[in-house]
Amino acid sequence: MIHDCHDDGVEIVRVGVWAISAAIMTDASKHAELDPLFANTNLAASAAVAREWAKILPKYREPSHARSVLELLVTAGGFAGLWFMSWAALGVSSWLSLLTVLPAAGFLVRLFMIQHDCGHGAFFRGRAANDWVGRVIGALTLTPYDVWRRSHAIHHASSGNLERRGIGDITTLTVQEYLALSRWRRLRYRLYRNPIVMFGLGPACLFLFQHRLPPACFMRGGLQPWLSTMATNAAIALVILGMMWLVGVEPFLLVHLPITLLAASIGVWLFYVQHQFGETFWANAPVWTVHNAALRGSSHYDLPGPLRWFTANIGVHHVHHLCSRIPFYRLPHVLRDHPELGVIGRLTLLQSLGCVPLVLWDERHQRLISFGDLRRSSAFGS
Repeated sequence: MIHDCHDDGVEIVRVGVWAISAAIMTDASKHAELDPLFANTNLAASAAVAREWAKILPKYREPSHARSVLELLVTAGGFAGLWFMSWAALGVSSWLSLLTVLPAAGFLVRLFMIQHDCGHGAFFRGRAANDWVGRVIGALTLTPYDVWRRSHAIHHASSGNLERRGIGDITTLTVQEYLALSRWRRLRYRLYRNPIVMFGLGPACLFLFQHRLPPACFMRGGLQPWLSTMATNAAIALVILGMMWLVGVEPFLLVHLPITLLAASIGVWLFYVQHQFGETFWANAPVWTVHNAALRGSSHYDLPGPLRWFTANIGVHHVHHLCSRIPFYRLPHVLRDHPELGVIGRLTLLQSLGCVPLVLWDERHQRLISFGDLRRSSAFGS
């Protein structure tokens, strides 16, 4: 159903968004001073604005079957072409083969983003088409589609909610929770948040091993999570055995393993910066609302054009969380028609690097901080 809006409603939204954006984008040194007013007054206003956007955005939801099929063919074809190009280059030089790894990983990331849209029912009109395309892609992305779709739906329903952490998110502790930990558990959290683990070892473990079983919270959820996971595992095994028979065991590993590992790291990085930025949003109920979390707790990762293409516009994440049924190729239309949305939670590629050390939610100042920030605040008694 398409929701139209009156001009006065749009004007109210625009005025409200600009006011909220000014508060959100205020530099960190002033945020602590503004926060009480923001929390007590502007928080309710931002929730109202977010609800208005949720009424406006559904008009962008309708997918184009022709466009979706084209995007799928271009992405799958590009991935296959680069994969075999990398394999052929092995006969010349291993280093030459490695030159194709980055673009091939980019196409694999894009396949995952198409799978992501299928999981939201956004890529095709019919659920069966979305589900079966998502399941087939899952054999390439090493992701059991049905299980992932369920955990990702929980992520959308609970993102930013301090009382509902633990499914489909990156573990984030509050300052008080971290300080209450034993020395050993603090070390474990620091290791988990170390960039080498978060963006290197972690993604490899997640996609190669963790996805081979249903999440612990789903293991007693009946047959479906097991069926999805084991069917995906069987499909992955068939693909691997078939490709090893076709090109050989060693060439397959030399080509596919670097592509898979790099794509996994890129995927986790994208998910990280979508919610782990300084002025993000975490709260307890009843302050937390799904619309506030979408608008304030999801970033607009404003990437250069080629990277936006490879990542299927997933950087327009605040809009995606406000209306997850919008196909990725329509997200730029939203920003074109409503440029005021472009300034909320905006992160450039360079700015996103500053998100890496942000590991703890400071409930007092309502922002993510680093371990260094915590040490400095403790030293000054603030």
